[in-house]
Amino acid sequence: MDFKYDVIVIGAGHAGCEAAAAAANLGSKTCLITMDMNKIGQMSCNPAVGGIAKGQIVREIDALGGYMGLVTDKTAIQFRMLNRSKGPAMWSPRAQCDRGKFIWAWREVLENLPNLHIWQDTVEELLVENGEVTGLVTCWGVTFHAKCIVLTAGTFLNGLMHIGHKMLPGGRCAEPASYHLTESITRHGITAGRMKTGTPVRIDGKSVHFDLMDTQDGENDFHRFSFISEPRHLKQLQCWTCFTNEEVHATLRKGLADSPLFNGQIKSIGPRYCPSIETKIVTFPDKPQHQLFLEPEGETTRELYLNGFSSSLPMEIQLEALKKIPCFKDLVVYRPGYAIEYDYFDPTQLKHTLESKVVKNLFFAGQVNGTTGYEEAGGQGIIAGINAHLNCHGGEPFVLGRDEAYIGVLIDDLVTKGVDEPYRMFTSRAEYRILLRQDDADMRLTERAYQLGLVKEDRYAIFQKKREAIDHLVDFVNNFSVKADKINDALESLGTARLTHGCKLVDLISRPQITIENIAPHIAAFQAELDKIEDRKEEIIEAAEIRIKYKGYIDRERTIADKIHRLETIRIKGRFDYANLQSLSTEARQKLVKIDPETLAQASRIPGVSPSDINVLLVLLGR
Repeated sequence: MDFKYDVIVIGAGHAGCEAAAAAANLGSKTCLITMDMNKIGQMSCNPAVGGIAKGQIVREIDALGGYMGLVTDKTAIQFRMLNRSKGPAMWSPRAQCDRGKFIWAWREVLENLPNLHIWQDTVEELLVENGEVTGLVTCWGVTFHAKCIVLTAGTFLNGLMHIGHKMLPGGRCAEPASYHLTESITRHGITAGRMKTGTPVRIDGKSVHFDLMDTQDGENDFHRFSFISEPRHLKQLQCWTCFTNEEVHATLRKGLADSPLFNGQIKSIGPRYCPSIETKIVTFPDKPQHQLFLEPEGETTRELYLNGFSSSLPMEIQLEALKKIPCFKDLVVYRPGYAIEYDYFDPTQLKHTLESKVVKNLFFAGQVNGTTGYEEAGGQGIIAGINAHLNCHGGEPFVLGRDEAYIGVLIDDLVTKGVDEPYRMFTSRAEYRILLRQDDADMRLTERAYQLGLVKEDRYAIFQKKREAIDHLVDFVNNFSVKADKINDALESLGTARLTHGCKLVDLISRPQITIENIAPHIAAFQAELDKIEDRKEEIIEAAEIRIKYKGYIDRERTIADKIHRLETIRIKGRFDYANLQSLSTEARQKLVKIDPETLAQASRIPGVSPSDINVLLVLLGR
């Protein structure tokens, strides 16, 4: 071992794993340094991947040749497509995973990648010469040399955990924090700050009265995270739901004086969109109950995760409050919830490649950039890994636009707007969310990843075959004519109006009652076209149908995008009473009142003011 590498990645969380894999797969000699090889890809909070907008990011990572989707599918114990009641731009996949198997699936991927070495150690110091990173030194005194370094240290930098008045250094429960590295970075002019996150109590399933809870089943259709995964093979499990009540809230209020969030012990900012249970009862004092989700940690373990009950209250208060919920009256836990404070670095000091503007060849990805969430971390990680490789070997920077990917929206928000609280992706943050659907991530990104060299020939062949099948199906529908007398009985049986004259098949499929699959049996030529599809038939039909049905919405979204470019000339200072504009989100009202922007463009750049909020203001200005 010569300890000389093209790319070194510090931290083996979700950002670090994707960064290391991308750099190695592109051909860089890469080293991934982690404090504990048994915690590679550890899910520090909920053992789940995806969710609103997050699921789209995972599909984008997969389309780019990353591994989060593949690992998730391999270890999923429940899968659901969220937001099915809304349009396909809002559909978001989510999977509950086996926490332990997730770690080992990631480790199996990384250990078998050519060009990638793993080193177990703690990094204490970066080596910088003439404004350019050259290597690092670990706590064991090992000096590494590198052309590029990617920092993905998560919550470990000067991590401090809180339960009531008790404070304990650590990056995660039972894991040490990383010291000195922040100071090694900030001495070069990079700005650091502190943020806070939290995690709920872990419950022993033997003590739960499941008969007093509602069940939440998963789905087992063709949907998966990766475009190339095989069907899920682990046992699929239930989740459960219950609610807090007034007795629970009264108990929690009793402990507020000892809450680190309210007694001044925690001084950093936490995520407002994923608040602790004590924050919920303070922010919404009139709400009589809050929904909780009890979710399995694995295929065989009894350990359960209580989603919606993040807390740093004293342990005895947490337990006393939970026992006021009927299903937890005999509660036994493995450990209480806790909060954690950690260092992050100002992302406005980064380029869109995630390279530092201050120190050349130093990249940042994940929670160190002020984000929260495995998916946001993974999306940053793959972009940082790609660009670290390109810095080593030459090539144009790889940057995704806001109209190309949620990952592009995420990174542009970070480097343009910065953060004043942990950043989480929502569909509302994207101006072009109808264009950034979960079903077409491969159509948007796989070609670019293939040109880069990250997607290989075998996968590209699968992608091409799928793309050709979708295009052929859409072309057929647009050009095939249907006669009224041949189809009217079928239309009536499907609950839609009869035709008075012939039309193109596309006009029928555009009707809400009609789908490709329910109309095809009544049109022999169309059914024959569907029968020709050999692989991924359901996936191809869904993608084609979305393109057909939502063409008008896509065109309208492009018009809205044109309006956004003209916002610099629209002055709004003094024209709105933001506090009383109920059509704006609560967060937007608060931020707009505080900042009182001069123009609509300035408003659009305020963190927390989403594109949909800007559209509301545009409508009001039109009035």
